[in-house]
Amino acid sequence: MKPIVSIGNDHAGTDLKKRILNEYADTFEFINHGTDSSESVDYPDFVHPVANDVESGKATFGIIICGSANGVCMTANKHQGIRAGLAWNTEVAKLIKQHNNANVIGIPARFLSEEEALEVLQTYIDEDYEGGRHQRRVDKIPC
Repeated sequence: MKPIVSIGNDHAGTDLKKRILNEYADTFEFINHGTDSSESVDYPDFVHPVANDVESGKATFGIIICGSANGVCMTANKHQGIRAGLAWNTEVAKLIKQHNNANVIGIPARFLSEEEALEVLQTYIDEDYEGGRHQRRVDKIPC
């Protein structure tokens, strides 16, 4: 059985989302909460369902995509059980997983090529949470 990943995007992330779904079709089962259009939409409508899937355990992790990934991360992080990290390069993708135990990755579609975004995503997927000294900090994140 393939791990379940919840994915959501606004109009700026439609093409990248479709590429991710295609590239990882053999690896993950996806719950697609994103728009499939380039028509302007409100990203919170597509991010809250992703956060709910991850918080409830329905999904192993989440992927959220918009132009800068700021808005989607801000939205997801309103959920107490979510640690969404904005990853604009592979080093940041490593650190949000290793140090922050991010369970949602935010990808800025307007600032990365599709190839760069796939590399960032794969880096995030390949990393493990280090725990240890980081755990006390992670425990202090929720309000």
